[in-house]
Amino acid sequence: MSPTSLNFEKHIPVESDQLTAVDILSTHTELSKNQIKDAMQKGAVWLSHQQQTQRLRRAKSTLSVGDELHLYYDQQILVSEPNPAIMIADEGSYSLWYKPYGVYCQGTKWGDHCTINRIAERQLQRPCFIVHRLDRATTGLVIVAHKKTATAALAALFEQRQVEKHYQAIVAGHFPAVDKAETINSPVDGKPAVSHIKTVSSNEQFSLVSIHIETGRKHQIRQHLSRAGFPIVGDRLYGNTPQYDRDLQLCCYELRFQCPIDGSLKHYLLDQALTLSLLDL
Repeated sequence: MSPTSLNFEKHIPVESDQLTAVDILSTHTELSKNQIKDAMQKGAVWLSHQQQTQRLRRAKSTLSVGDELHLYYDQQILVSEPNPAIMIADEGSYSLWYKPYGVYCQGTKWGDHCTINRIAERQLQRPCFIVHRLDRATTGLVIVAHKKTATAALAALFEQRQVEKHYQAIVAGHFPAVDKAETINSPVDGKPAVSHIKTVSSNEQFSLVSIHIETGRKHQIRQHLSRAGFPIVGDRLYGNTPQYDRDLQLCCYELRFQCPIDGSLKHYLLDQALTLSLLDL
């Protein structure tokens, strides 16, 4: 198999405990050892050991006869470089990050180096666990936990709707400028969904709106705004606005919650330079 192939996968039983994963994979593929080590660091190599399968990153990890190595090699994925993420606050057992466009909140078997938790892990040299998710195309605030207990406690806040979340979006059209937010409560995927939307500024073509969501359904904001006749600029799934050649103009700019670790009220607000502006269009 040529290393220039778009993608391939290998599943190799470990038949000797005298060889490293790099040795075994280099024997069964045409990849160089450096390419294999790079794939390992980027999360494309897995090890099945005693009924468990996990990513394998250390080139010199101990293997046992009966284990199985898995390589999921996709050159296009592995050469991808994530946009820079920015740490907003370090709270010890968790941290707040600005997730830019194109960065994922969850990896695949083909790699995880473009995920926010892996980016944070490499920068902080601490374990990192994702607490909640934003779409790949959505920018904004993401919480990354550094302990499993903190992960569970913070995830519970989101599940119990105890995290106040505010977004900004730039939509096509002139959204009604009213003093009070407009509430959209149409179901998403058959489940209740509530979004409160208010105009921040507008011009003849676009409106900058703020959105407070009570529920967190998949693509809730995008669907609600599209159904209301104000698709988000850059939304190629729900927008039907191909003339606006922009990334998705949706950003989670504010989070507020009571910290489950120390009980204090936490309020995180993105710097204006990282939020959306009509001037960028």
